[in-house]
Amino acid sequence: LVIVQNNPLEHYDICVIGGGPSGYAAAMRAIDFGKKVILIEKGKVGGAAIYDGALTSKTTWEVSSRVASINEMLSAQGRKLFDLEWDDVQQTVREAIFDRKQQYSAHIKLLQEETSTVRFRYARGSATFESSTEIKIVNKKGEEIIHADYTIIATGSRPRKLPDIEVDEKIIMTSDGIHHMDDYPKSLVILGAGVIGCEYATIFSNFGKTDVYLIDRADRILPFEDEDIAKMVSDNLNEKGATIHSTAKLLRMEIVDGEVEYELSYPDGRNEVIRVEKALLSVGRIPNTEHLCLEKAGVTVSDRNYITDSDTQTNVPNIYAVGDVSGHIALVNMGEIEARHAVERIVGYEHDDTVSYDNICTIMFLNPEVAAVGLNEQQCVERGLAIKVVKIDYSCIARAIAMRKTQGFFKIIVTDDEKMRILGMRAIGEHASSAIQAIGL
Repeated sequence: LVIVQNNPLEHYDICVIGGGPSGYAAAMRAIDFGKKVILIEKGKVGGAAIYDGALTSKTTWEVSSRVASINEMLSAQGRKLFDLEWDDVQQTVREAIFDRKQQYSAHIKLLQEETSTVRFRYARGSATFESSTEIKIVNKKGEEIIHADYTIIATGSRPRKLPDIEVDEKIIMTSDGIHHMDDYPKSLVILGAGVIGCEYATIFSNFGKTDVYLIDRADRILPFEDEDIAKMVSDNLNEKGATIHSTAKLLRMEIVDGEVEYELSYPDGRNEVIRVEKALLSVGRIPNTEHLCLEKAGVTVSDRNYITDSDTQTNVPNIYAVGDVSGHIALVNMGEIEARHAVERIVGYEHDDTVSYDNICTIMFLNPEVAAVGLNEQQCVERGLAIKVVKIDYSCIARAIAMRKTQGFFKIIVTDDEKMRILGMRAIGEHASSAIQAIGL
């Protein structure tokens, strides 16, 4: 008689796959409710929110904005402009990443200490589903299978690439490569005139060392925003020497003799061939869902690989999806809201609200800074809403005059009736993100 004893699987109340801001928020909220939690991350905790993403780009924008402000003042006085080496920019970014990384690391270490009263495990490795309740973790030490009553998928996204453009992350790059250059590029073409493309155009034009080109298929940048916002940003880019290829169709982009050659066509029939040193593709992001073996758990995905959900819950009742993989608003704060909400649904925390994607405060790190909440004029017109709009120019505000930053305006949109209900606000100018907070509330 041979007796075979199977080792029982390690059991967790909640498994969180992905250690970016959404996954981390989910794990911490689960700890709040006293649940036994495992957080699985194959790379670095913090994800794209720290590395080659939000923190990296926004730190670079902050540095570039200060350089631009100093040089505007020096230029007005006829003095020699301030020169900041790319290595110094990179050092500032590295310090910001280190600070944030240390916060995560110290917190995780604290939670896992023997004296900790929480039941939390951080596991390094790749996670795949074996079933709806079993997850396999693979790392350098081998593999193991755990059991989880509930799983929250928060594996984030990566930069989208185009099939006919070779990306080597050195000459033709995405946001994964742009911050790892050895020096300022002498010239840079950016494909995509949405928020991220315009942010990078702003950053490199602020430094004043790069000839910036921006390819835009529409007749203006930021087509989802009001024309007065887009025009101010566009005018400032032009003033700093950037070239915006409006209504341009990209025919080809390729590496030629170690540089980037791209060809554009325009509605009037003319073509244009331009050679630059580097290129940045800013054409959106795609979810990291292909390697999770979701089919083993029975989780459905859309034709674009987003996980289908209803108020963060997938078609499998014990599996939830939050952050970029759900295909909603791809913002760090929104992913964190979804993550906490998913945990609260799992534990039965009493509230009747579903996740609302209306009236989310957003910031666009441009020149000047743009902040938004609620509807804009363009959206109100599309919906046939009767509205009133009030605008006040920054030049009328004493604080802006004192800062010598008088470019910009505040715009509040209300219903055209006796109630004058606030529908939205747009602010463009210094400290715009602070200005919208009261309206956001």
